[in-house]
Amino acid sequence: MTPSTRAPQDDLLDPRRLSAERLERYLARSGLAARKRHSQNHLADPLVLEDIVAAADPAPGRQILEIGPGLGVLTGALLERGANVTAVEIDQRLAAHLRRRFASPATGEIRLVEADALDVPVAELVELPYDLVANLPYHITSPVLHHVLGSEPRPERLVLMLQREVAERIAAPPGGMSYLSVFVQYHAEVRVVRLVPAAAFEPAPNVESAVLAGVTRPRRLELEREDELWRLVQAGFRERRKMLHNVLPRQLPHITRSRFDAALAQVGIAADRRPQTVSVEEWLALLDALGSLE
Repeated sequence: MTPSTRAPQDDLLDPRRLSAERLERYLARSGLAARKRHSQNHLADPLVLEDIVAAADPAPGRQILEIGPGLGVLTGALLERGANVTAVEIDQRLAAHLRRRFASPATGEIRLVEADALDVPVAELVELPYDLVANLPYHITSPVLHHVLGSEPRPERLVLMLQREVAERIAAPPGGMSYLSVFVQYHAEVRVVRLVPAAAFEPAPNVESAVLAGVTRPRRLELEREDELWRLVQAGFRERRKMLHNVLPRQLPHITRSRFDAALAQVGIAADRRPQTVSVEEWLALLDALGSLE
């Protein structure tokens, strides 16, 4: 945005001069105190911002979906790269702030949607192809990932600020897997780009954060068959400390233990393995060996 269209206090949001102190002053002046119910912790570290934008690497005109833009710190950096940003903000105060701040962006284009992103189909939000780039409100991390990856259209790439524990669990190798790990790694090849200390935000959260980046994989199953995969994986993780040959027959009792044992043996998964040790490829092989779960 050109200087003539910004309110004077918006200089406190200059990405080259970001700091927690400057953001604290801006929030106080603007009456935009962070709301805990929306997990509002605003990025205040210019180096972290640079790393997020570098990981996203948006070409001019690239369609970006940003969920939870907040004050627009990341939004502004993406617009400066020429990206076309659809920013979805649930907080009416912040939506009004974003309308004022980005009334006339110097580069890129912005579409502001004031809504709960989980209530709007992705196809209604953004043109295709698109990438998901966001400092996600941490309390909706899992629902957002299911919302954007579970059905079409999926993003081609994603770059997300998440709680460190969640980001590391999503990217974990077999041995540290969770249901969310399997779900995301089925859909995308992901890695942790960098860790982010709590001091990089205003207000500072009670946890460390991390930037997770990924490239979406082609779908390997039809949607109906994917639903069966998630039923199988969820069944395994309902008792994550139990051995597969014990937990799966309990959670899917219409499939006999002998059928499970035969399928596990067929794909080379030891019956005493636990679900956190099973890779995405092994879950897919097990589903194939079992056939229909009906």
